[in-house]
Amino acid sequence: MEPVTLTTDRLVLRTVGPQDTEAVYAAAQDPDIQRWTTIPSPYLLEHARNFAEQAVPDGWANDSMFTFGLFLPDGDLAGMLGVTMISLGVGEIGFWGTKEHRGHGYVTEAAVAVSRWAFTERAVDRLEWRAEVGNTASRAVARRAGYTMEGTLRSAINNNGVRRDCWIASLLPSDLTLPSTSPYLPAP
Repeated sequence: MEPVTLTTDRLVLRTVGPQDTEAVYAAAQDPDIQRWTTIPSPYLLEHARNFAEQAVPDGWANDSMFTFGLFLPDGDLAGMLGVTMISLGVGEIGFWGTKEHRGHGYVTEAAVAVSRWAFTERAVDRLEWRAEVGNTASRAVARRAGYTMEGTLRSAINNNGVRRDCWIASLLPSDLTLPSTSPYLPAP
């Protein structure tokens, strides 16, 4: 699939490329991003280059991962958000916000827009969000974006070689008043 660009009231959500390597590298130096995400730590320029020039384009090309940079109208990077396909019709959303732009609702705004896009354009019927237990900022974004907390999964995240428990939440098309591509029969 060719990368798409989405817009919200305050953001341009587009794929990242070589021109964004330095911005991704600079943002990923934030200790909170390195602590709460599974990016390499320490995060080197070669990691940012591989991400922007290889991983992101490959994910779009083979329909396995749809990554969006969250850009302000002035071109400033406000965060990163991706949907990784984990099975037929099921994707996992992940995101981080840059330190200087946290607390403005940008990541929540992007999560809603990309979730809607995944449901309407990619035939996704379930989006999952996972974060290491204790990552309350990520959990708050997921909740504000409409995700329903479902519980805690033991030893479900490998963060730099250490297995950790994680929270899990989901969003269904019906949560955004959208139709599903498959029938859904909830438990009684």
